[in-house]
Amino acid sequence: MWAKWTKQIWQWRGLWIAAPSVAGLIILLRWSGGLQPLEWMLLDQFFQLRPREAQDTRIVIVGINEADLQKTRRWPIDDATLTRVLEKVKQQQPRAIGLDLYRDLPVEPGNRELTRVFETTPNLIGIEKRGGSEDFPVAPPPALKERNQTASNDIVPDSDGKIRRGLLYWYSPDGQESLESLGLRLAMTYLQAEGVEPQAAQSNPDYLQLGQGVFPIFESMDGSYVHADAGGYQLLLNFRGPANSFRQVSMSDVLEDKIPPDLMRDRLVLVGPTAESLKDFFYTPFSGNSITTPEKMAGVEVQANLASQIISAALDGRPSSLSIWPDPLEWGWIILWACIGTALGWFVRSPRLAILGMVTAEGSLLVGGYLAFLAGWWIPIVPPALTLALSAIVLTGYIAQREREDRKIVMTLFGRHVTPEIAEAIWRDREQLLHSGRLLGRKMTATVLFTDLKDFSGITERTDPEVLMLWLNEYMDAMSQLVLDHGGIVDKFIGDSVMAVFGVPITRTTLAEFTIDARNAISCALAMAATLESLNQKWQSQERPIARMRVGISTGTVVTGSLGGEQRLDYTTIGDSVNVAARLESYDKSLDAGICRILISEDTYVLVKDEFPTESIGSVQLRGREAPTQIYQVLLESHKDGD
Repeated sequence: MWAKWTKQIWQWRGLWIAAPSVAGLIILLRWSGGLQPLEWMLLDQFFQLRPREAQDTRIVIVGINEADLQKTRRWPIDDATLTRVLEKVKQQQPRAIGLDLYRDLPVEPGNRELTRVFETTPNLIGIEKRGGSEDFPVAPPPALKERNQTASNDIVPDSDGKIRRGLLYWYSPDGQESLESLGLRLAMTYLQAEGVEPQAAQSNPDYLQLGQGVFPIFESMDGSYVHADAGGYQLLLNFRGPANSFRQVSMSDVLEDKIPPDLMRDRLVLVGPTAESLKDFFYTPFSGNSITTPEKMAGVEVQANLASQIISAALDGRPSSLSIWPDPLEWGWIILWACIGTALGWFVRSPRLAILGMVTAEGSLLVGGYLAFLAGWWIPIVPPALTLALSAIVLTGYIAQREREDRKIVMTLFGRHVTPEIAEAIWRDREQLLHSGRLLGRKMTATVLFTDLKDFSGITERTDPEVLMLWLNEYMDAMSQLVLDHGGIVDKFIGDSVMAVFGVPITRTTLAEFTIDARNAISCALAMAATLESLNQKWQSQERPIARMRVGISTGTVVTGSLGGEQRLDYTTIGDSVNVAARLESYDKSLDAGICRILISEDTYVLVKDEFPTESIGSVQLRGREAPTQIYQVLLESHKDGD
């Protein structure tokens, strides 16, 4: 039993070698960053395909658009105009106001009035840019800085320029300083009114928890990221949708009182530029191709998305971030799909079914990844998809190489004269038939047919050798084709003799199958007689020799297998039934039956006695046999076509 399992495992070595090898290659490629752009592209597609969520009515954006710039005719807008905007917003009693405009320097007129607004608005949060080692920092408004009413508006772009991560806290390089992001600061102000206070998460004390939302810290190798800058407290953004996912009003509408009087009550209000000419725009997953479809999102909307993500997670249970699997689980996932690919390549040999299986598997993986994304998970899709395809290709190549070797063996043994059906059966069962490049001897029941031309020696003496060879080849071609047409194989040619076998090399096991083989052999002999008659008519008109033939048919036990040496190997059939068929063919050559005499053994007769007209010859002593043999002759004149 152990030897059997060992052999089976070795035969399946393509499965257990190819799957981990291909998976390891893809994991290594992923770890090197080679798949990062593809995985980002697929993530972006998922964002774009996801049904658009309803606007978050808890947030209102006051945008400074192109029309506003045309009216004010200056940028940056002066402090007096900004003062009036903030006062209008304050009148509606929002929970918090986020000023996404740099105001580290006065823009007269109106700086004194603006400073007074800063000093008297405790829920107003200004911005400052801290940046990293290569960024130039921008100071906050001094009046707001004194009151600890500033936050960071730093953005964390990926290497392709898109924003997929948000910053909750900025940390100085030495870790001594920290600063909340604008989105987080506004969200916490809003949530404080709901009774939600920040705390350490129970699942991980390093994670921030707000209400129902736990916010995992982004690590440099999370998801498809490879050695990303994970400075500060970052998280993967879960955008609500493309641009305009929040209620927006223009600065002019606010100044001219063209908005509802309670639009901003108890809401977060962000004030910032949305004019294209101000260049405060960023590519996001919704930007598609940043060259041909450059849909971008204003910086103030990015901050609004971050604030909305935090509030929705805390109050509504919306995913606080795109969740990812730990590395071991991702590796196992990739290996699993490698196994699926190798299984497809190993077990599905039909090209059409293999392609269908591959498309189905890839489609299932893609759909599964999208459904996981809708549930808030970012699982690997590109690596397992590549692993699936590559492992199937590798297995297909491996199997093709093995099949070329096996086919060479099979064609060496059977390439001369077998029907396509038999060749297909041999090929299908080659694992059982072949062993060490040979067909092992197998005992089976078959029907053997021998033919020989009558008076061939005389024909040879009277015919030119070149003409004789052409004549004999024409005869052999016709006879061998009839054997194939009736489901037999041509075992060998011996001079003018043909040996054919019906019922090999695929083992027959039932009486019905034995009967079919015997019937096919006799039908083949009758067809040979008819074909020889047609050939004689043709040869006579060409003044070439005409011929008659003898046929011997016997059914019984035979042994089949490979016979020969390493340099020359043939498939052949041996056994008593072969000898009987040969003796029947050569029995009493004076016994005349016209153009073709067909003698069959008693075992064959028993199988077909009700299907062909026969005549008993009697119990005779065949050459080389001790016991008498009962033989029968198949009558030609009563044979009907279609038997």
